[in-house]
Amino acid sequence: MTGATTTYDYPRGVTPEDVWAILRENAEQMRENAKQMEELREKQKETDLQMKETGRLMKETDRKIGALTNRFGELAEHLVVPNIKEKFNALGFSFEQVAQDIEITDRSGGFIAEVDILLENGDMVMAVEVKAKPLEKDVKAHVKRLDVLRRRADVRGDNRAFMGAIAGAIMRNEVRNHILRSGFYAIEQTGDTVKIHTPENFKPRKWEFTARASG
Repeated sequence: MTGATTTYDYPRGVTPEDVWAILRENAEQMRENAKQMEELREKQKETDLQMKETGRLMKETDRKIGALTNRFGELAEHLVVPNIKEKFNALGFSFEQVAQDIEITDRSGGFIAEVDILLENGDMVMAVEVKAKPLEKDVKAHVKRLDVLRRRADVRGDNRAFMGAIAGAIMRNEVRNHILRSGFYAIEQTGDTVKIHTPENFKPRKWEFTARASG
């Protein structure tokens, strides 16, 4: 018995060879697509590695910049200290003591504030914050610092008035103006000495003793 023969009805003008050619072309295209996908995956891996390396380099750069900024701050502080008492006393103050890098603690010894330079006498305390390049946020932080110092003094019965100043090796005009408007003295490095800005309209702020808080 002769087996049945299946006859495929191809579209008019299309031969089996044409169909095989199309199938081969589709298979080749699929292989090409798969190759491109693999290349994309490899590129993505390379990109991820590059991003990780970039992140690492950025962190290292930030660390170095931070260390450099700290060194500039330390340098600026050392430049300010030698002349600071004489400069303020020339303005009518009578400071007797100058100290650097003072950690302020509460009665239990807990840290509450740090002051770069502290000038003192029996009536007045001047807290000076030193930055290589002061910013407006440093002014806000110094206001909080003076608030802390005042509260601590009140608790201890210290009735001296507290005042503040901000010193910088580099100081933008707008920052200097902001410092002065906030009631702080603005101290700038000029050559091997410092200049304390006291414009005519400057009104220094005083943190006065609060008797109620001392009780």
